Amino acid sequence: MGTPPANPRKKVTIGTLRSLHKRGEPITMITAHDFPSAHVADAAGMDMVLVGDSLAMVALGMEDTSEIVLEEMLLHCRSVARATKAAFTVGDLSMGSYEIAPQQALETAIRFIKEGRMQGIKLEGGKEMAPTIAKITTAGIPVLGHVGLTPQRQNALGGFRVQGKTALGAVKVLEDALAVQEAGCFAVVLEAVPAEVAVIVTRKLSIPTIGIGAGNGCSGQVLVQVDMTGNFPPGRFLPKFVKKYGDVWAESLKAIEAYRDDVKSRQYPAPEHTYPIPKDELVVFAEHANKLIGILWAQPNRTHHPEVLFTYKNTLSLTAAPKLHPLLTVTTSTGRGRAAPTGLKRTLTFSCGNPPAAARAAVASCGKAIKTVDADIVKGRCFSG
Repeated sequence: MGTPPANPRKKVTIGTLRSLHKRGEPITMITAHDFPSAHVADAAGMDMVLVGDSLAMVALGMEDTSEIVLEEMLLHCRSVARATKAAFTVGDLSMGSYEIAPQQALETAIRFIKEGRMQGIKLEGGKEMAPTIAKITTAGIPVLGHVGLTPQRQNALGGFRVQGKTALGAVKVLEDALAVQEAGCFAVVLEAVPAEVAVIVTRKLSIPTIGIGAGNGCSGQVLVQVDMTGNFPPGRFLPKFVKKYGDVWAESLKAIEAYRDDVKSRQYPAPEHTYPIPKDELVVFAEHANKLIGILWAQPNRTHHPEVLFTYKNTLSLTAAPKLHPLLTVTTSTGRGRAAPTGLKRTLTFSCGNPPAAARAAVASCGKAIKTVDADIVKGRCFSG
């Protein structure tokens, strides 16, 4: 889908990210949840693309990130991986897929690499997750840590609250960051932390910090793409730290409304949107079409007799079926045919409309009889052909 850029970027690796950090150049990171969002993020030159569990809310309409499951995350990871050619991709381990034991976390991380086609994984938690991080990094899988506000644990935190607002809280953020660094993380996300605290934490670490709601003193920044592009309806809650760089919702709404209006007024499709046929071929086709329609309507008394449609439950028996044919056309749920069905063993809807008596009376008016088990007839109607 789409054409590759004229001058493709070199692939971003862990080494690239370390070089950016070493020379003090901010690392850019954004979320993506499918092929189109990853495609545009990569084309825009993002250093890192995160398949964040935030997609539970912004892409799947869930209440919070704890609702999404592993298989759903892997599906979105694969979609993002197909579009991302240069950026370093990271998959977010979903809640319940890594907390039980380090071995469980490693098995999940391996699936993100092998099945999700990610290049690294992210998990939430500080000191308590250090053994898990060490288990994964020892297996050769890059890990992005996440401390401060950890959304998967929002119930334990009392909601989406800023972390590190007290000296004690700030110390905990620092201790968590140091612990995940020691365990082997190549970088760590600092979420919802006072800017001044984030600056100190960043200075005390040897790995990059990626801020989200943590001020501009971090080594890099990450935002949820749906939030920063404005791809949501007016009035939706937006976190304080989000800067809205576009209004994708308004532009999409404008385009779709214009399409709707063009279709209603038959302005679309215009001649330039259609495929031509040579005039001589069109003439031949029209002749064949007229002949075909003539054959169909030349059937015996086709336009003079009623068409009867019924809805049956279990069985249907039509007496004197030969007499009814071709006076009666029976329409089934699978198509319209001339033969009368018999021995139906399942519910078939022929029509919905007037009571069966009206249809039977119409047939009787043509001098024909139809016999059914009344209990089997649910509905029926008759109209002229």
